[in-house]
Amino acid sequence: MASGSSDASTDLVKPATFICPSLTENTTVAVEFCDRCRWLHRACWVQTELLLTFPPPAITCIALLPRNSAETAGRFRVWVTMPGAEPRLAWDRKVEGGFPELKVLKQRIRDIIQPEKSLGHSDKKT
Repeated sequence: MASGSSDASTDLVKPATFICPSLTENTTVAVEFCDRCRWLHRACWVQTELLLTFPPPAITCIALLPRNSAETAGRFRVWVTMPGAEPRLAWDRKVEGGFPELKVLKQRIRDIIQPEKSLGHSDKKT
């Protein structure tokens, strides 16, 4: 190949050709947690479980948002954002009186993003 010629395969390793994925065009979840309380592992566990239950394209991104200030002490919130809509709070540890049981959190998120989806054995009884 001649020097200076462009080949599609070489563009795969040129950072100038990379495009950052949009996080606002699809459904995203944010797990906001108190880092001072050492809740990173719990947040990662929630993130993993939600990605397994709602794989892309249902949820395209689950962001972990560590907080480390007096105002956010003890915080554990799960937010759902869908295109064209305001973020919705699916869980707040202080309001709910504790951490979410994953079964309940999955049901709440399902009710927001895919109300028709069955969660199988972990679905709520009708």
